[in-house]
Amino acid sequence: MAREKCELTECEWAILQTVWDNQPCAAPTVQEALQNQKNWTYSTVKTMMDRMAAKGLLKTKKIRNLIMYRSAITKQQAQNSEIMRAVKRAFNGALTPMMQFLIDNKNLSKKQLSELDAMIKSKKGAMS
Repeated sequence: MAREKCELTECEWAILQTVWDNQPCAAPTVQEALQNQKNWTYSTVKTMMDRMAAKGLLKTKKIRNLIMYRSAITKQQAQNSEIMRAVKRAFNGALTPMMQFLIDNKNLSKKQLSELDAMIKSKKGAMS
């Protein structure tokens, strides 16, 4: 059962990103893909993936002696949940102060500001 709201740990993010890129995949595939980033053993990855399946983040299918994993949530669902969690913590759930923070951020280029403006105008047009 896919979950709409999920709070992912850093480890779960790493595993899910690998699963999204390789699904369906087995635990050894994930362990090998993450070998350069994380120094996790196969048993560590397998345990985390089994826990993620129990939490409803991954789906499993047994093919003979091999367990194949697929994501039970989309990348967009995970991103949405993560952003809303950050907005809740940093801005008391208010989107406007978050947008103000992003706009005031000195690291935004004119092109990025124009893209944000275009997105807002497009959304306003779709609502009319």
